Amino acid sequence: MLNIHNLSISFGGEYLFEEIAFRLDAGNRVGLVGKNGAGKSTMLKILSREQEPDSGHIAMDKELKIGFLKQDIDFVQGRTVLEEAYEAFTEIKKAEREIDTINTQLAERTDYESQSYSQLITDLSDITHHYEILGGYNYQGEAERVLQGLGFEREAFNNLTDTFSGGWRMRIELAKLLLQNNDILLLDEPTNHLDIESIIWLESFLKTYTGVIVIVSHDKMFLDNVTNRTIEISLGRIYDYNKPYSKYLILRKELREQQLATQKNQSKQIEQTEKLIEKFRAKASKASMAQSLIKKLDKIDRIEVDEDDNAVMNISFPISVQPGKVVIEAIDTGKSYGEKEILKGINLLIERGSKTAFVGQNGQGKSTLAKMIHNEIPYTGELKLGHNVQIGYFAQNQSEYLDGELTVHDTMIHAANEKTRSRVRDMLGSFLFRGEEVDKKVKVLSGGERNRLALCKLLLQPFNVLVMDEPTNHLDIKSKNVLKKALKNFEGTLIMVSHDRDFLQGLTNTVYEFKNKQIKEYLGDIDFYLEQRKVDDLRDLEKKEKQIKDVSTTKETAKQSYENQKKLKSLNNKLSNVESKINKLEREIKEIDVELAINYDQTIAQPNFFDTYQGKKDTLAKLMEDWEQVQEELEKFSS
Repeated sequence: MLNIHNLSISFGGEYLFEEIAFRLDAGNRVGLVGKNGAGKSTMLKILSREQEPDSGHIAMDKELKIGFLKQDIDFVQGRTVLEEAYEAFTEIKKAEREIDTINTQLAERTDYESQSYSQLITDLSDITHHYEILGGYNYQGEAERVLQGLGFEREAFNNLTDTFSGGWRMRIELAKLLLQNNDILLLDEPTNHLDIESIIWLESFLKTYTGVIVIVSHDKMFLDNVTNRTIEISLGRIYDYNKPYSKYLILRKELREQQLATQKNQSKQIEQTEKLIEKFRAKASKASMAQSLIKKLDKIDRIEVDEDDNAVMNISFPISVQPGKVVIEAIDTGKSYGEKEILKGINLLIERGSKTAFVGQNGQGKSTLAKMIHNEIPYTGELKLGHNVQIGYFAQNQSEYLDGELTVHDTMIHAANEKTRSRVRDMLGSFLFRGEEVDKKVKVLSGGERNRLALCKLLLQPFNVLVMDEPTNHLDIKSKNVLKKALKNFEGTLIMVSHDRDFLQGLTNTVYEFKNKQIKEYLGDIDFYLEQRKVDDLRDLEKKEKQIKDVSTTKETAKQSYENQKKLKSLNNKLSNVESKINKLEREIKEIDVELAINYDQTIAQPNFFDTYQGKKDTLAKLMEDWEQVQEELEKFSS
């Protein structure tokens, strides 16, 4: 489907990757991984033809359709959810504009007999036919169906996109990609800003996708659940295995151990050969043997061990001063934006040393409460900070507050005080900004590098309570592991807003679920929370309730259907039985009437003749009444 051959690209004289090659086939769900700045997003841009490589080429089918979900989504201001979703249908929208233009001309012109007017009518017919073939009369209904499948309520279709959070905007973009029926999906950090429920929905969708998917993600659990192949970019090379991320790491480790063992054995052989060469060189009679061994040594293919980029951050979060036992207390706290109520009657108590996770759907108020705790936005009710509480706050879009024109070093210097200014270079080194990298401008950094810088800047101020809103967005997997370890060792109080299940596992001891303007406490980590909900994902509960209802309805319907069929059969059998008795009696009475006509005196002389004859007539009358009654029941039942 798509061939990448000898691809190279460099920045500032240094190669991101050099002469790499791989092939993408239908059904491939590739996890494209590597450290921040390794070139993953650049690779996606090259695959999407947004950026040209320095050398090499990409071969693909001419009709191949590629959809690209970028890290940063830019929506045009003023469009509604539906209008933005309709942007997926570029050909249909183009045909609509052409139809409107021709209709306007036909309405304004009066030269009905002219050749040009006739041509307009012909063009309108052709374009309308093309519009129909493209699905122009169905696309609006299709867009609504997909949006509803992604969790949008019909009431929200006409809301402006700029009123939605990042996670919901991501869903709109995903809806557009789904509606386009692309052959290849390129997804750059698709789980950033998505809540856990949305991530699980995305996993489900991608598992059934039949085309090619290339995903840049630092969500280990997401990669393991979705991908069937891993390509790692490391130190300018790629490592390609047909395994999801965790299994790839095991194979990569085994391969490196095998390379090391083989290299060790080869080194011993080379060393022995070199000793023999030195020994034979000293003797004229053995000189030819020495030359032979030298030639043999030159022909040996030296085994190289794959280099591994093991540079990681070195983080610790020291507490400033010891606070009181209760660090945060909310009493009947709420928050509204105009008429829209986000949180209502929130009561919360955070104690010193606790580690708390805020989870729930996007738009339920997690980030809002984090901002309220930091006193960044006004609120109703009471929200009190305890004695000696000093808050360190990492916003979801923290890296956006960095000045792109400043260098990495200047960013830190401007934020430092007299005590911390002398430590700036050491701190930057701990966050992997070393040598000339500190002179880079912030605007050229990758998303993960900007997040690292924002974390480093956070450490310039004293704190004993750390409030972090999605700190793992854009961070590579190794950096996330280091951050998690540092937060586990943090002796202060932690409040973590995160969608990353793997990151939250074992990190927190309390989970607050945000739903319907309220919060609910679970005393455990994310696994405990999901277990208590008795689900593997956050939508399963709703699904189970619907399934129970559907099963109950189905059982009731099946039971009713069975009873109806049973009743119908019974009535038909009864009717058949009555008709059979009527037919029999009518034959018997007819036979008696015939005998009376032929031999009246002899017939009536039979014992109890008249009683028997009248009895049959009475029984027949009764059966006729029964027949009418059963027939009425059948008619009522059918109606």
